[in-house]
Amino acid sequence: MTKAEIVSQIAKETGIDKTTTLTVVEAFMEQVKDSLGNEENVYLRGFGSFILKKRAQKTARNITQNTTLIIPEHNIPAFKPAKVFFDAVK
Repeated sequence: MTKAEIVSQIAKETGIDKTTTLTVVEAFMEQVKDSLGNEENVYLRGFGSFILKKRAQKTARNITQNTTLIIPEHNIPAFKPAKVFFDAVK
């Protein structure tokens, strides 16, 4: 399902026009990105959590140049579904 399909479905179910719905959906996504960028998790009860997972520093190899690279510690965004969400999809 694409963002346009989500916007169309929400607009159809709520009766709100598509432009307003698109603005709300994009604002929601922007807030999630900003929160994760500030290292704050986003918790949506009954849906799930957008969290940051910390990846440790590791050594990698570039096999074409036969060199070793150090990949520094960094954060990875992840989604953890709520139990209700998980059970509904299962």
